Amino acid sequence: MLYLGLISGTSADGIDAALVRLDPQLSVLAARTYPYPESLRQRLLPLINGAALADVDELATLDALVGEAFASAANALLTEQHVDPERVRSIGSHGQTIRHRPRAETAFTWQIGDPSRIAEATAITTVADFRRRDMAAGGQGAPLVPAFHADVFAAAEDRAVLNLGGIANLTLLPVNGPVRGFDTGPANALMDLWAQRCGLGECDSDGACAAAGQVNDALLQQMLSDPWFALPPPKSCGREDFNAAWLDAQLAGAELAAADVMATLLALSVETVTRALEDHLPSAGQLLVCGGGVRNPTMMAALRSRLSPIAVQSTAEHGLDPDFVEASAFAWLAAQALDGRPGNLPSVTGARGLRVLGAIYPA
Repeated sequence: MLYLGLISGTSADGIDAALVRLDPQLSVLAARTYPYPESLRQRLLPLINGAALADVDELATLDALVGEAFASAANALLTEQHVDPERVRSIGSHGQTIRHRPRAETAFTWQIGDPSRIAEATAITTVADFRRRDMAAGGQGAPLVPAFHADVFAAAEDRAVLNLGGIANLTLLPVNGPVRGFDTGPANALMDLWAQRCGLGECDSDGACAAAGQVNDALLQQMLSDPWFALPPPKSCGREDFNAAWLDAQLAGAELAAADVMATLLALSVETVTRALEDHLPSAGQLLVCGGGVRNPTMMAALRSRLSPIAVQSTAEHGLDPDFVEASAFAWLAAQALDGRPGNLPSVTGARGLRVLGAIYPA
């Protein structure tokens, strides 16, 4: 049987879809990113970026529209690959995060994308809403991918896996000891925001702007002094923590060239990852990197320089396309749920124990 994983990250630039086989080991048969309709993306971005108020009717409508977009992505991938939906045991849908507040007085996390509509439009059993059970058990609800990383990437040496999405998260895979994982702070989110402000498009393509700038050490140290970075694991964050308002506060009164700001934001991402790895698994011999940041050569070069002699490699060198690690992970989490196996790791999220994650929506 096959599984299909779906996710859209904090950039909301599209829906990652991965068709995988899990037995006897993970094999990605096909994967592709399907852009959101631009009109839908523009309605989503204010919510994702922390808009304080949202109309209830608009929220409910977006939940339905995102569900339909996810279903369309799943159907498109199956059609392109000539795969009968009856061969797919389940879809694992992460949905679109619009809020993640693990430190609120009443902690909560919210991913939209109506799974009933996905199941109805695809005729495939859908598993969704993975994060809230972990949070109900006292966990952060994130990151959830470390359990998958441990299943796929564990080796006979200490290694770590780094996801460079909008937010960076690190999975620690020691040979002896529990798997650990946590968010380290912004990866691409602030750089993408700055690129958009500077008229460079959606992102700093190939890291060209950052490469042309000089790191401003005073600004970097000011950013690193944010109290969030000093929090001990387990911890997670999102655009609620690192957003336009945060960046504006950091840049207040500064007169810096655009490229210097970009270079400093990239250095912030690299430095927070480096410190986290040095503090929590200094024995790591390899760092496997996935997510959109892999395609930023300036970022990857900075990581290799800062972390030397640790080998910094793309997950592609270990058999998994870095663009589709998370989509594959939610296919895996769907299988865990259907088989009654836990999907979280208390050593990562801080939950009170192992929990089966996700709600099941039958075909």
